[in-house]
Amino acid sequence: MKDYATQGVAAETVPVGNTSDVVLARQMVRNLAQRSGLSLVHQTKLVTAASELGRNMLVYGGGGVVRAAAVTDAGRTGIFVEFQDEGPGIPDLELALTDGWTSGNGMGLGLSGAKRLVDEFDLRSGPEGTTVSIVKWSR
Repeated sequence: MKDYATQGVAAETVPVGNTSDVVLARQMVRNLAQRSGLSLVHQTKLVTAASELGRNMLVYGGGGVVRAAAVTDAGRTGIFVEFQDEGPGIPDLELALTDGWTSGNGMGLGLSGAKRLVDEFDLRSGPEGTTVSIVKWSR
């Protein structure tokens, strides 16, 4: 995935420390998607992915920061969203991306489901925390 976070793209930011903040992050992503002209279907997919990833960041990473921005590449427009925490990291990325696997009481569709809903997905994790970056392109 292209590193949109370091390309001078003006991003909106929401710190996430509780469930209400996850709702604010969802609203930020939805507003950006609407302003950028994403279809209702693509808005819904992006917001659903953002909700899952924001919730995971809160539950498993202890909270963090959500950054989102409208981006362009090769003549197309999309929304880039980054979820960054300073939690313990994900010990087994392959397992964590497996449908049905969960380290908690959820359905195990958070990471894998979010990945299917977006066009680009990047997951980096280690003892210093986890960063998930996604992009949904308009069609």
